[in-house]
Amino acid sequence: MAAETFLASFGLIGLRLGELHGIDPNRFAEQVGLASIDLPDTKTRLPSSLLDRAFAKAAELIPDPAFALRAAECWHPSHLGALGYAWLSSDSLRTALRRMTRFNQIIGQRMFSRCADEPDGLRFTYDHGRGDTPVGHLMADFDLSIVMSMCRTNYGADLAPIVVTLRRPTPVDPSPYPAFFACPIQFGATCDTILLSRHAADKLLPTSNRELAATFDAILTKQLLELGRGNLVARCATWLLQELTSGEPSEAELAHALGMSNRTLQRKLGELGQSYRGILEKTRYELALRYLEDAGKTVTDITFLLGFSEQSAFTRAFKRWSGKSPTSYREVHLNQA
Repeated sequence: MAAETFLASFGLIGLRLGELHGIDPNRFAEQVGLASIDLPDTKTRLPSSLLDRAFAKAAELIPDPAFALRAAECWHPSHLGALGYAWLSSDSLRTALRRMTRFNQIIGQRMFSRCADEPDGLRFTYDHGRGDTPVGHLMADFDLSIVMSMCRTNYGADLAPIVVTLRRPTPVDPSPYPAFFACPIQFGATCDTILLSRHAADKLLPTSNRELAATFDAILTKQLLELGRGNLVARCATWLLQELTSGEPSEAELAHALGMSNRTLQRKLGELGQSYRGILEKTRYELALRYLEDAGKTVTDITFLLGFSEQSAFTRAFKRWSGKSPTSYREVHLNQA
């Protein structure tokens, strides 16, 4: 199996963070085994193990245990490649965060995130893939501070979540966390999350540009396909994204496109705890949510974009996924925007 990687340009945020804390970037790069600090192109990737070494080394050199929160001061859209600019074009924080969850593997293959509606709002959950460890705690500070800064860039500097939960134990001095996030912090939690109010999540953003967002999504989908050539689930999902507008693809068509027999595809997906139907349903649901938040698309349009032959079939499927009809979901979303 190929080694997991991360986007090299994203790593530049860490070097800038070190500089803020008085660390010479050239010396630091040498210490962690980074060959050069020259600006990489948008395709350059580095092994994920380098990130672990870098965070561990930074913790040795920087006395402030909350140092990673200042990553919020160091990012630029270019550090995230096309995802950074797609984020700025998103019409709401909900669509921006969902875009992050869809494409975050481009930033780092060990990263995972998800968005979930709760009674109080929209919860963004982030998992760095390092477990409940000191390095993991630093990565959560680093990445959630960037996500929070990105949200404030789109929404406004006054954005305050309802609550932030962190797996790290309560630090000796917890004050930097509520000072940065501007909300209560729950330490020692089971997950690293940001909970936004529905109003904040669904407010129409002044930076919204759907045409640009669609252009960047196409670029990101291609990048995800290239990156996922060794990731069967990602390959399946990306192929389905490309084919759904022509009707529901069959499992046999998917297997053929991937160069394997139907039985081999079933076996390989089964070993991963996945299935063709499960991947298809997840892909359709994620797309449905995005399309329903676009007032320019009718429910009939969305029905065919998702490969359903009849609107009633889409309605039944969406009720099964969300507990609401497509029309009800759209009305709630638009009323909160």
